[in-house]
Amino acid sequence: MGQTRKTALMKITLVTPASKGSQSGNRVTAVRWGTILRRLGHRVRIVTEYGGESTDLMVAIHAWRSAESVRLYKASQPDSPLVVLLSGTDIYHFQNEAPAPTLATMRAADRLVGLHDRVQLDIPKAFGDKLHIIYQSCRAPRQARRPTGRGFQVCVVGHLRDEKDPLRAAYAARLMPTDSRLRVVHLGAPHTPGWADLAREEAANNPRYEWRGSLPAWQVRGFYARCHAMVMSSVMEGGANVVTEAIVADLPVIASDISGNRGLLGEAHAAYFPAGDEHALAALLARAEGDPDYLESMATAAAALKPQLTQESELCAWHELIDGLRS
Repeated sequence: MGQTRKTALMKITLVTPASKGSQSGNRVTAVRWGTILRRLGHRVRIVTEYGGESTDLMVAIHAWRSAESVRLYKASQPDSPLVVLLSGTDIYHFQNEAPAPTLATMRAADRLVGLHDRVQLDIPKAFGDKLHIIYQSCRAPRQARRPTGRGFQVCVVGHLRDEKDPLRAAYAARLMPTDSRLRVVHLGAPHTPGWADLAREEAANNPRYEWRGSLPAWQVRGFYARCHAMVMSSVMEGGANVVTEAIVADLPVIASDISGNRGLLGEAHAAYFPAGDEHALAALLARAEGDPDYLESMATAAAALKPQLTQESELCAWHELIDGLRS
């Protein structure tokens, strides 16, 4: 689509479990998708729960958390189409631990949206024909990456919660050689007060770790330019937007070996470590610090992924999905 093509106007209700003002991935996705759908000519209302209002299409973010909204929508408008985003916790937790509501939502959906290439391998085969992969887009950075000369700076960008395994890079930093100049800077809000306590305690006892809390998205994007690499240590992901941001920013990613990361970075990516293994992570960090060519090769390989991560590509994917619902 060289220019934005607008389809016939639809009234779309976009349901996300994350409230207005939240910085969670679910809310970020909802806002971005709302913008895209409006560019395609639709009227979009973002809500946390479906309230029975008349709508032409419902897009639900998170199969398990939006299960009640989906049930009410299908009860009141059984012939109206439904699109459901499968989150990482849907795919790698709830479809096994809370299968009844999660699978009911997946069955009710006319289309399922996944955010990375391996989703089809990780959901029941019966739903494969419904699945559409839509890569999350992000803005190109305003400034070229110029890593700081004061040490080897690695960022961790993600909220402090169990699924993110957020302190794994800090634990790896403790294992680095004494002459290492590694510094781990963590940006992200605590999911609970207990997580905040853990981060503060780690920062107080680990001179190579700094927790800066939550920052606005534009400041995070600017911070990428000063880092040598990112560590993505999650134990489950549906397709992390921060990985997409790192690819677009030419920031090498050292990632846990999980489907959500492999599905974005590819099977040939040169820096995976077993999830939860700080010793393996420390070995990769030591290699990255000591071998600039290793880092550069990662950034070069990831550059080939950029064309599928543009705003125009995401816009086209949504246009095609909605056109398919009409046919």
